[in-house]
Amino acid sequence: MNILLVNPPNSGRSIPEEEYGVTSIKQIFKGEPFSLEVIAGALSGHDVMILDMKCEPEEALWRAVADFRPRVIGFTAVTCEANTVLRYARTIREACDSLVVVGGNHASCDPSYFNRSEVDYIVVGIGKKSFSELIQGLDEGDRVRAIPGIAKTSAGSPLSYRPRDYGWEDLIDDCPPRYDLVQGYREQYVLEKLGMKVGFVITAYGCTHACSFCAIPGTTGGKYLLHSSDSVVRDIALLESIPFIRMVDANTFGNPAASRDLCRKIKSLDIRKRFIADVRADTVVQHHDLLREWKDAGLHAVVVGFEDIQEQRIEGYRKRYAARIIPRSIELLHELNLLIVGDFIVAPDYTMEDFAGLERFIAGNGIQVPVLSVLTPIPGTPLHETMKERIVVHDLDYYTFTNAVVPTALPEKVFYETFSELVKRFQGGAR
Repeated sequence: MNILLVNPPNSGRSIPEEEYGVTSIKQIFKGEPFSLEVIAGALSGHDVMILDMKCEPEEALWRAVADFRPRVIGFTAVTCEANTVLRYARTIREACDSLVVVGGNHASCDPSYFNRSEVDYIVVGIGKKSFSELIQGLDEGDRVRAIPGIAKTSAGSPLSYRPRDYGWEDLIDDCPPRYDLVQGYREQYVLEKLGMKVGFVITAYGCTHACSFCAIPGTTGGKYLLHSSDSVVRDIALLESIPFIRMVDANTFGNPAASRDLCRKIKSLDIRKRFIADVRADTVVQHHDLLREWKDAGLHAVVVGFEDIQEQRIEGYRKRYAARIIPRSIELLHELNLLIVGDFIVAPDYTMEDFAGLERFIAGNGIQVPVLSVLTPIPGTPLHETMKERIVVHDLDYYTFTNAVVPTALPEKVFYETFSELVKRFQGGAR
């Protein structure tokens, strides 16, 4: 069976650009379509093609549909790409008889959004095994019967499907990602803020925590599923020419024992790579010795979701640690000489004092690469449930993490101009 997997183009729109001419903060998503590589890894026996439309013009999609003649076209999509995917699906429906399947972040958070006539199936949650089961059913003559995690669309009626009870078997640990399917795009997969040519390796799905703004825990039903250390080092070896490895895991050190085992295996095999990992501030404090081991194994940079510096907001985000943890974690990371990529959320209720305080904190603590986003209640998250009555922007094209979809405390133009200037100042100082 011919299967075309599509990473949609940059689709987000920008309120500050459209309304106020502020162009410096428009979000551009351009990264390896790793979820599609993982999905493709479980589709042995089929002819699979990955089309990365963040690297290709729109005509490439229609050319691929005409020339490759796929039986199934699978799209992944984050929230701001959902409408673009639906537009493509409508055109495909009119042009050919390919089946359209949609998965990814937004399909997992809000599957009913894709319950439309132009879509045939929706993959809810991690889809490596469930999508392969769907393909197997179709290959055996459309014998698709209530596959957990797969929703058959029923436009005009409520969406009905069996949730998947995720377990280790859903990882299909023995099937590596199909890195070869994006080889033609590889030179374009660079972390621009860090200037690094990078490849992705999956270490776990889900998360050990449940921050209110985050969609990750819901993709696995709240479970934290670890890949074996053997599969991780196998995948690292497949990226032989890539110097930097981004370990894909919401909290790479969420299971300290397993993380230590992986670290020691990397050292014992004399793997010479530089690693980028996600870590929580409280994990840095509680397991500083583990990060020291990882530093010796090649850990180069850490991505830390600090989110805010005020106790009340941190509590509201359900971070489950006190604000005083943050400065201590930064101090310990500096002791290890690790590059800190610090994620901060700018809430719509920010005042000028809040912006000034955040700038002082970031500069005063030497966070080398601060990344600022605007608080965005993604449908399907706890945050959306608590904020939905305040939302005034419902067009998903604007859910890019640089648009305020609820009213701002400052005049809107002032909010965006202040946010933009802060972003530019930090970009000028990043190294």
